Amino acid sequence: MNTVITYSSCYTVVPTYECFNRCSYCNFRVDPGNGVSRTSLDIFDLLQKLDSERIIEILILSGEVHPASQKRAVWFTKIQETCDIALSFGFLPHTNVGPLREEEMKQLKKVNVSMGLMLEQLDPKFMKTVHQNAPSKEPKLRLEQLELAGKLKIPFTTGLLLGIGETTSDIIESLKAIAQIHQKWGHIQEVILQPHSVGSQQEANIPSFDPEKLPGIIAQTKKILPEGVAIQIPPNLVPEPNFLLECLDAGATDLGGISPIDEVNPEYPHPTHKSLLTILEPAGWSLKPRLPVYPQYYSWLSPELQQAVRLKKKSLILEY
Repeated sequence: MNTVITYSSCYTVVPTYECFNRCSYCNFRVDPGNGVSRTSLDIFDLLQKLDSERIIEILILSGEVHPASQKRAVWFTKIQETCDIALSFGFLPHTNVGPLREEEMKQLKKVNVSMGLMLEQLDPKFMKTVHQNAPSKEPKLRLEQLELAGKLKIPFTTGLLLGIGETTSDIIESLKAIAQIHQKWGHIQEVILQPHSVGSQQEANIPSFDPEKLPGIIAQTKKILPEGVAIQIPPNLVPEPNFLLECLDAGATDLGGISPIDEVNPEYPHPTHKSLLTILEPAGWSLKPRLPVYPQYYSWLSPELQQAVRLKKKSLILEY
């Protein structure tokens, strides 16, 4: 049994929280026109203050701008600039900002070592419930994005959102779809199993996901996904130490990006590296930092990004 659990030392940058989607469980978004967008100078000043020896990954999350909006080009330029600034300070960018056009993905491939987009759930029935006001959550659109990432040879993260009304068969169907796409293109690095956790901003009265179900789902995921695809769980949403260990024993292999703030679940702070060690080490687990791109994909990167990866590998700090 592998007793190494990985994580990425991460800092999340949000160029804007404004989003044209209105998912009924969301604790992240604000209405278009009601938010304050960070300028490039704001982002430069923010990243300049970070410790590039301890932080590996800059996760770029953003609210979405409608593809037909006149603001789309400005929004996309801000995403690119954020990646450029991150690279200039020696960080490795990973962008997850919703579905993108092929040309947009090609441009971001130049300045990201990996990218991501949650599938959430495959069944279109959710477009009549939690996603009825969220056009970009259309499953077909998200599957096309996973396919496109494979075609463009972009190392990719995806995952499921749990606790929004899905059945066991929904979960299995979604996992099988991800597995089939990976078998075709070989680009899925990791699959996140994200439990919905109640927040004060969500509109719908949806309870938190029942954590008792998570180890069983992890075990099922391990059977469905091809070997080598990491199974990621967010430790701030699995806060009970013994239960976290149950999830690892069931087959979870990665704890994702550990950042000062979980922007998607701001009321659930991430544990520290030290606090995780106090849980994992007595149980025989070791905690290992990783890059946001897995070794088998280094050759997919441009020479410039490969050089950034080499430099960051040298600065990995194993203990805080």
